[in-house]
Amino acid sequence: MNNQKYKFRMKILMVMSAMKDEDKILRGKTLHVYRYALKKGKPIGIREVQRALKFSSPTLASYHLAKLEEGGLLKQTAEGYVVDKVILQNFVRLKKVLIPKYLFYSLFFATATAFEIALFRPSELTKEYVFATAVMIVATLSFAYETIVMLLKNRI
Repeated sequence: MNNQKYKFRMKILMVMSAMKDEDKILRGKTLHVYRYALKKGKPIGIREVQRALKFSSPTLASYHLAKLEEGGLLKQTAEGYVVDKVILQNFVRLKKVLIPKYLFYSLFFATATAFEIALFRPSELTKEYVFATAVMIVATLSFAYETIVMLLKNRI
């Protein structure tokens, strides 16, 4: 029984170590290459990456592709490099578009706020109604702020 616990703990440590490595790899231009590969959804070549991301040389594109391949995020095939492991931390992928998860939350709370104001407004305003509406507005603004931060950071 102790041997199983040990193996389980080792697996957890390996997964956590891999997650830390992915965070180290997915920075700067390497992150842009990975996002490009995710959005493309089909094999990509070195020259294609160089042109699309306006790198100064094919060697620079090759370096970032090799870095992603070494990290286990891309793999090289006969057609080019393809995404081997999808990491979308705070994003949802719809076809070729990456959308921050927080956008869905902010849209939900904005819709709920609109319904609350339009349909559930009492004939006489109460403290409870004003408080509930204020909470909904704060939630909407908080998630909208997080959406904007995710878009500006350009992090996966």
